[in-house]
Amino acid sequence: MEQKDWILLKTLYEERNMTRTAEKLYVSQPSLSYRLRNLEENLGVRIFFKTKKGVEFTSEGEYLVNYSREMLKQFQFMKDTMSNMKDKVSGTLRIGVSSNFAQYLLPRVLKEFSDNYPNVRFNVKTGWSTQVIEFLNNSSVHVGILRNIRGWHGEKILLKNEALYLISKEKINMDSLPEYRLIHYNTDSSLKESITTWWADQFSEPANIEMEVDRLETCKEMVKNNLGFAIVPGICLKQDDDLYQQAIYFKDGTLVTRETWLVYNQLFENLTVVKHFVNYLKQWNEED
Repeated sequence: MEQKDWILLKTLYEERNMTRTAEKLYVSQPSLSYRLRNLEENLGVRIFFKTKKGVEFTSEGEYLVNYSREMLKQFQFMKDTMSNMKDKVSGTLRIGVSSNFAQYLLPRVLKEFSDNYPNVRFNVKTGWSTQVIEFLNNSSVHVGILRNIRGWHGEKILLKNEALYLISKEKINMDSLPEYRLIHYNTDSSLKESITTWWADQFSEPANIEMEVDRLETCKEMVKNNLGFAIVPGICLKQDDDLYQQAIYFKDGTLVTRETWLVYNQLFENLTVVKHFVNYLKQWNEED
């Protein structure tokens, strides 16, 4: 088996569909089918079979998929190690980042790091914290920047502890929030939990949710047009937003915050590019 076979099997297992797999690998479906038939003939086993819903793998196929994943991890680690054996900091840094951090802070972080280490390239994957943890666990990224580290047992460094804010077009009575329209937006579970916990601490009535949008920036635009209020992380607020902003507190006076963590697997600690990026973020955190 070759590297392209490992990638083929891993992708087919994830997609469970020949057409989508061919599209993702940028090959024709006949070419994909031909490669799979040759693989089965060379190995002397049946790897998969087609169903009405797509593709299912045999026991031998499941074993080959696990083998392919492990080989891809080892191959990538070998490439990373080789590229970091040089004196200069170079190679590709693979980063998994929570969506909001990726939108509001990551471009500046990568630009400043790139100014210092111009020979480093970046491979970035974004998603919710649970997705970033998955990227880390399957070694598809070197480091993760995320909100919720529940279930993570590797190295971790606290980068930020930012406040949550109530935002509205005009000043509103904080004691009467259930009477106002709350604009809800899709976000990660940790932020949802923080907002829900704060609301339950403040009010016995449920929030008056009249709008549900898919993005935080869409929510902000609704608030700017005086269509309701929202609870948002400080990371998304700018001086020119022209919005009423009020940090929120629990009844005991504790500021409601959310954490941002840098996490990474000890396996990658010896990679020069990872070591320099971790040290850079530690310094960036102190200066920020």
